Amino acid sequence: MGYIQELRALVGTRPLIMNGSCVVLLDAYDRLLLQRRKDNALWGLPGGAMEIGESYEDTARRELLEETGLRAGCLSMLGLYSGKDLHFRYPNGDEVFLIFAAYLCTDYEGELQDGADEVLEAGFFELNRLPGAIHPPDWPVIRKLIAEMPK
Repeated sequence: MGYIQELRALVGTRPLIMNGSCVVLLDAYDRLLLQRRKDNALWGLPGGAMEIGESYEDTARRELLEETGLRAGCLSMLGLYSGKDLHFRYPNGDEVFLIFAAYLCTDYEGELQDGADEVLEAGFFELNRLPGAIHPPDWPVIRKLIAEMPK
């Protein structure tokens, strides 16, 4: 059982401040890796909650591997995200205020695997052809990426 699950056993669905990381992974064609989540069926970035003793970078690497089968090489910080726009209520009623680090990765190895415990499917998308149903907390990161990509 992970740290957040242990807290949930104590506090139920009450709001938690949840630290985590996500990976903005671009392939050689500048396509963005997204995965369709099992919890809400929306497309989002690989990432998740920090475990006790992990750094933000450790969390990003672990979550990418667990959710996609890919191993990150070099990670560069895109930003730290927090605030009222990152309040989220999961379909099961769990409520969180997210604080997360987003990392850019273009250096990775492995084969993309679908069907991890938390993932329905995964794939690479052109930035001008993203699926419409994006996990709300991931939008600030994706908007920043699109705004900063060379045209």
